[in-house]
Amino acid sequence: MEKKLRVGILGATGMVGQRFIALLENHPWFEVVAVAASPRSAGKTYEDAVGDRWKMDTPMPEKVKKMIVLNVNDVEHVASQVDFVFSAVDMTKEEIKKIEEDYAKTETPVVSNNSAHRWTEDVPMVVPEINPEHLALIETQKKRLGTKRGFIVVKPNCSIQSYTPALVALKEFGPKVVVATTYQAISGAGKTFKEWPEMVGNIIPYIGGEEEKSEQEPLRIMGKVVDGKIEKAQLPVITTQCIRVPVLNGHTAAVFVSFEKKPTKEQIIEKWRSFSGLPQELNLPSAPKHFIQYLEEDNRPQVALDVNYENGFGVSFGRLREDTVFDYKFVGLSHNTIRGAAGGAVLIAELLTAQKYIEAK
Repeated sequence: MEKKLRVGILGATGMVGQRFIALLENHPWFEVVAVAASPRSAGKTYEDAVGDRWKMDTPMPEKVKKMIVLNVNDVEHVASQVDFVFSAVDMTKEEIKKIEEDYAKTETPVVSNNSAHRWTEDVPMVVPEINPEHLALIETQKKRLGTKRGFIVVKPNCSIQSYTPALVALKEFGPKVVVATTYQAISGAGKTFKEWPEMVGNIIPYIGGEEEKSEQEPLRIMGKVVDGKIEKAQLPVITTQCIRVPVLNGHTAAVFVSFEKKPTKEQIIEKWRSFSGLPQELNLPSAPKHFIQYLEEDNRPQVALDVNYENGFGVSFGRLREDTVFDYKFVGLSHNTIRGAAGGAVLIAELLTAQKYIEAK
């Protein structure tokens, strides 16, 4: 790419906003030129606005430290400086829906980490390796918005990355019933242990709204585009429990699954290890070379050893074995703020750029 695309980050001071900034520091295609946040942060340097709340394990990039934080509500001003934006704003669902559409209507593509538009009929919710064909909805959405290049694309819930790729890789065997319990890191709530000391040595068996997302969003991802909207998949039937555990990064899933046509263990592992998609085919900058790894050891995957597989963009599975009630059970692991949040959105933006949906203004 001759000249990098100019990127704005909405909600730049929060944990996901910070992860965007860290991931984009040396990106070959994208350059952060605008950071926007709430009115209370606007007018400050990014360094001052974040203060002691920098949550990444790498230093704050020098280039953004002295950037003046813009008011995220000043849509026209922010949009005038960028080619597209990543959205990680902390607002109500209705406020997010409106502000993301407002940015899209300025002819600024929006790649969103937020959940507000995940069920908007003409907004694609995408895992690039799984359902890139859903990007065809963008043309329908543009007609509704009255735009030529402005649109919204969203990434799904962070926890479903730890088991949905496993099911999609095995679709020829017809997964029909799935039980998944996810053990979710505190960074999924935008927290560190310093900010949430009561999580040390603790487990909370409730994450608001998470179970419905975990059961329904995979079905939209596995669905088909029909008449300008997604027809949700009917199978598998998925039931989940979502538990907050004292881990900083990494969502683990314990999964049970039954199939219409039961595969062998060897077939499952082969399908997982060979699974790839359009990001690998296009050799996108952030794409993992191998999306899925299967680990043979009984005690893997582990957060401490495996969460950063493929720089956090890959997913790990292990402990596959036959079950006494279901056909099989296994354990999955994904990095919730890289593959599951900011990194997943960056990969979507790379795919949109490769397919000419995002171009310089």
